[in-house]
Amino acid sequence: MDILPGATRQSFVGSDLRHRTLDGHFFKMCDFRGADFRGASLRGASFAGCDLRDADLRDTDLSYARFGHVMTHDPEYGRTDVTGARWEGADLRGVTAERVIGWPDDR
Repeated sequence: MDILPGATRQSFVGSDLRHRTLDGHFFKMCDFRGADFRGASLRGASFAGCDLRDADLRDTDLSYARFGHVMTHDPEYGRTDVTGARWEGADLRGVTAERVIGWPDDR
């Protein structure tokens, strides 16, 4: 599966993205429910308004990644959701999370 550096409103539901290098990619309103990112490199990647519920992010490099929202007419719509995501062993150094649903430390 080819993933362009700037993906908008694409579905990656249940995708096998293990060990992929997606450094600096920008994802807007994409659906990653249940996607497997184990061992992937997502350094500096940006997730805006994405659905990452139940994604497997174990052992990923998320250093300096950004998790945020998209401005819409409804303040509750457009937020990134990471509810149920698995984070064990992920590198979260320098990560920013703004208005994210289900963030491990409720950011």
